Amino acid sequence: MALPKHKTSKSKRGMRRAHKKTEAPNLVPCPQCGEKRLPHHACPSCGSYKGRNVTGGDEV
Repeated sequence: MALPKHKTSKSKRGMRRAHKKTEAPNLVPCPQCGEKRLPHHACPSCGSYKGRNVTGGDEV
């Protein structure tokens, strides 16, 4: 098994990890109820998508 010949510096380690950060999801307000939801997804609170109810539940 291969082993590293030199210690990896903090700078090199940080550059390798630079793309591993997490981002908060992009939330948009629902046009029906105003709750935050993911874009291109049905609203979890009122169940509407593109102006109509798609979950079969009651609209708010």
